[in-house]
Amino acid sequence: MPSPKSLADSDVQSILASAPPKHTFHPSPGEWDDQVLYFLLPDRFSNNAEKGYKDNSGAIVSDGSTFKYEGGDYEDAIQTGADAATWRSAGTVFNGGTLRGLMTKLGYLSRLGVTALWIGPIWKQVAKLETYHGYGVQNFLDVDPRFGTREELKDLVTAAHKQGIYVILDIILNHSGNVFEYVADNPHYTGDTFDVKGFYDRNRIPNIPLGRIDPGQYPDAFPDAAVWPTELQDKANFTRKGQINDDGWDRSPEYLDGDFYDLKDIALGVSNPDNFSATDALKALCQCYRYWIAYADIDGYRIDTVKHMGDGPTRYFASVIHEFAQYLGKDRFLLMGEITGSRAFETVEATGLDAALGIGNVQEKLWRVPKGQANPNEYFDLFRNALYLNKGSHTWFRDKVVTMIDDHDQVWRGGYKGRFCSEGNGTDLVVAAVALNLFTLGIPCIYYGTEQGFDGQGGSDEYIREAMFGGKFGAFRSKDHHFFDEASTTWADVAKLAQVRKQEITVRRGRQYLREISGDGVHFGYPSIVGAAPMQSIIAWSRLFASEEVLIAINTDASAQLSVWVTVDHEVHPERATMSLVVKTGAEQIPTSLAVQSVNGRSVVQVTVAPGGVVVYK
Repeated sequence: MPSPKSLADSDVQSILASAPPKHTFHPSPGEWDDQVLYFLLPDRFSNNAEKGYKDNSGAIVSDGSTFKYEGGDYEDAIQTGADAATWRSAGTVFNGGTLRGLMTKLGYLSRLGVTALWIGPIWKQVAKLETYHGYGVQNFLDVDPRFGTREELKDLVTAAHKQGIYVILDIILNHSGNVFEYVADNPHYTGDTFDVKGFYDRNRIPNIPLGRIDPGQYPDAFPDAAVWPTELQDKANFTRKGQINDDGWDRSPEYLDGDFYDLKDIALGVSNPDNFSATDALKALCQCYRYWIAYADIDGYRIDTVKHMGDGPTRYFASVIHEFAQYLGKDRFLLMGEITGSRAFETVEATGLDAALGIGNVQEKLWRVPKGQANPNEYFDLFRNALYLNKGSHTWFRDKVVTMIDDHDQVWRGGYKGRFCSEGNGTDLVVAAVALNLFTLGIPCIYYGTEQGFDGQGGSDEYIREAMFGGKFGAFRSKDHHFFDEASTTWADVAKLAQVRKQEITVRRGRQYLREISGDGVHFGYPSIVGAAPMQSIIAWSRLFASEEVLIAINTDASAQLSVWVTVDHEVHPERATMSLVVKTGAEQIPTSLAVQSVNGRSVVQVTVAPGGVVVYK
């Protein structure tokens, strides 16, 4: 089926009109914090050429050309200087992952415990540019052919739903791809509007005037020139203010009106949500994203660069999308926003977004605490401060914050990037880190490859965007070996923990409390760094829900088994009660039940955790 050129095309209008009672759409989950998200970039996940992995039914795939990674393949792509240069270069271009490949790995994800799939942008990118990440959109009404087709997107969502997996798509409203050229060479924001040479044609020559394109005069403009749909081609749809300066990312109105590097800022309207009036560009984008909900039956959107959109456009978009999704029977359609900076809390509440990424240094603390590089209360206090924020209870965070250890750009780290497993004892502590993510407040999200211990690091984003299917830019500096290994210890441990989260409502919905510990059973205190980091200690916390307590503990010492006394809730546990082991990681023997004792007016249990391990008791 050919891609539509305009929102007025019959295909688009028929889809937007195909709401109830003609179709029954997949319902939303009751609570999004019951889910385990998994984030991937489609170009870097699967190309459907892997061999020796388990398919969606659990059977071993015997055809295919790419064998599974083995330990001896480590760094086989960088044996010579020339090879290393080839591997690095491959990280900056499209690698070949597809929606069809992703669909064949839904069983892998389901068995891992994933219940919601967050897919990086799949929209058509600017031709001849290597925006493999998907954030340089040229056509908001089509899928990039390097990823697949619109029909394959629909097939993927249908197959995911059959596996019990919701689908969230990454979308962009703030900007388009690099679709036109300024007259000035590399202009940066000054507050002035810059002149434009024209839209790029399919050969990247800026010879098409900004404005609605006359197909008689420019018959070759579609699909690879300018921007689409046609409703976005008017000159007024772009702010045309030039790039945001290095020191302008927090300066208003520069961060709202300037271009995000060479991506062209779309004019969405003023930031103030009071008496807001949507621009034609914002109205057109709302129609585009309504179309994709109805066309593909998706379950949520992750919205890129919300900070740079402004509250007014964000609230308008959230209202339009929530209303349309509810009309289709998707009452809890998820809108999660990427909100960098200090206004994450305010943005969620002012705009009607459901949840935010990037709140309160959550990711940085999740990354540092399991390595003993930060005191545990630095992470847990992010939630305890909810009373100060006038949220009434720290459970406000339960479904308003998306939490994750690794991601695709690590904004908090600055220039040098590195996955959790790239530094220190990360490989030995990654399961403990995942436990901290899965069993504390928020909607947890796993970044692809974390479950296989990916260890990418380097001076730019591509080093943490390794190809899961291998290719020329495989993880661990390898090539042509895939990583869909369900026999790996890390994968198996993460799957065990995710299963516990699914079974135990208390670790999903309950209040949480960092617990005091003691080495002698007499003197108690919160674990903290003494002297130089890293801190090697057990970190324990409880989730309480109704009359039940679940106790979770991790060991930040990757080389030694540790035992400590841990406080528990004295109202829940009478003296001589017991807590039973739900799950553990590590081969070491540990107690399967804990006796609750009274020490100096405290209810306590003695907890033992394997090196870098996890235990859960209830």
